[in-house]
Amino acid sequence: MTSEIKRVETAAEKAVIGHFDAMPGDDPMHEIRASAFDVIRQAGLPHRRVEDWKYTDLRTLLQDVPAPAAPGDVEKARAILAETDPLADLAGSRIVFVNGHFVPSLSDMAAIADQVDFASLGRFLADGGAIFDRFDTADPAETPILALNSAFMSDGAVINIKQDVEVDKPIHLAHLFVGEEAGLQTLRNLVSIESGAKATIFETYHGPDDLAYQTNTVSQMHVADGAEVRWIKLVEEGSAAAHLGLVISRLDANAVFDPFTYTAGPALTRNEMQMVFSGAHSKAGIRGATLVRDKCHADFTLLVDHAVPDCESREYFKSVIDDTARAVFQGKIIVRPDAQRTIGQMMSQALLLDEGGEFDNKPELEIFADDVICAHGATCGEIDEEMLFFLRSRGIGEAEAEQLLVQAFLAEAIEEIGDEAIEQVLE
Repeated sequence: MTSEIKRVETAAEKAVIGHFDAMPGDDPMHEIRASAFDVIRQAGLPHRRVEDWKYTDLRTLLQDVPAPAAPGDVEKARAILAETDPLADLAGSRIVFVNGHFVPSLSDMAAIADQVDFASLGRFLADGGAIFDRFDTADPAETPILALNSAFMSDGAVINIKQDVEVDKPIHLAHLFVGEEAGLQTLRNLVSIESGAKATIFETYHGPDDLAYQTNTVSQMHVADGAEVRWIKLVEEGSAAAHLGLVISRLDANAVFDPFTYTAGPALTRNEMQMVFSGAHSKAGIRGATLVRDKCHADFTLLVDHAVPDCESREYFKSVIDDTARAVFQGKIIVRPDAQRTIGQMMSQALLLDEGGEFDNKPELEIFADDVICAHGATCGEIDEEMLFFLRSRGIGEAEAEQLLVQAFLAEAIEEIGDEAIEQVLE
């Protein structure tokens, strides 16, 4: 006689199920949402026995999940944006979301209206979401962030950069959380860069400290033949916040994609990136910098799929870990049988500022072609005492000297961006 083993639901899982069941049944997206949410309802939140989540056990790390956030105070958001916008003097246009909802009065795309088509995703959700058929996506059963996002997404940016256009200033997607009550903001961006176009897109996330709000964001991107795009994401959420992010991108022939992810602040961060080379002679430079302290947990998980020949990917990630914080880097490069003459280089480096810190590194190469140049490496260490002594012997205080060395360590990744104005903002 056998009996079925029933999974015990955590408080966070019960909360997620309750929030979904409370959503209106007449929502045009209900069927799509329900199909995605079945993954969570059946399997629950990912945990350490799921290989891709062995270092980031959401069942343990998430104690609760707040209800979907209501629209925030626009004037309060305006004031916060004026004080905290890191791109105030750099971006040429801005799209603002407050608590996961598009705010037209804080946004301005007029300067590039003839180069870039923009619409709020909310209008497409109201129509049943047919626009999603135009973009590649991952399997929600294999990607819990996507499953949660598909179930609860409320808004986002739909951007199309027109053929052969060069947008000379960055496009800024600004996300703010305001208010005194925790909430869940869930956004989906759909971005298409037409053939020959060039652009830089910034995503920034900001919110109050000591408020356990949560962010779930997914960006689906198609980079067409000969297009070039920088995608820079700055995650500076509040100290009690949780941030789950996913970028899914497809590169056609002769395309260039340079994403950079900077993380500092949230109690919990999981950034994922899934990239597929679908056209030959394309390049990707995937980079990131992570700073964690106190008891923060930051995870970056990467999958690069070389499905065609003559493509190049280079991954370079830096982490600085203080106190009892934990940083995780998981990177996988897959080279398909037909992807001859692939170049894939992956490196992650960590700097531990305290004995209580932890860095987990898991690089993987799956190579099914024989004419390739692929490698991975990792380092983890402390601040060089000789370099620290050298700075202090020249009259620099210990804290300032340590700061200089940390900045120099991170600068190696930041300077790979190749744009001095953007590098100065990040540094």
